[in-house]
Amino acid sequence: MPCFYKQIIGIDCPGCGMQRSLIELMKGNFVVSFKLYPALLFVMITLSITALHLILKLKNGARIIQYSFIATSGVILINYLIKFMPFPNIF
Repeated sequence: MPCFYKQIIGIDCPGCGMQRSLIELMKGNFVVSFKLYPALLFVMITLSITALHLILKLKNGARIIQYSFIATSGVILINYLIKFMPFPNIF
């Protein structure tokens, strides 16, 4: 699916590459998946922890989810900023 944000604004959104990354991950191409969208692993971990907390009522689940969310947001932000840096692509 094309990115609606990119079609309207003309620049990548913070989630651009996630769909392609997930497809590559499902094919078993872990390195390619990471290069397309490094935050996918963090997103998947955060969602998994959230699901476990909802099912098992983990003792410190809410706190773990908060830290996981902060880490995920940080990786997404760093990845997004790197896309717009003026240095050559190192990957």
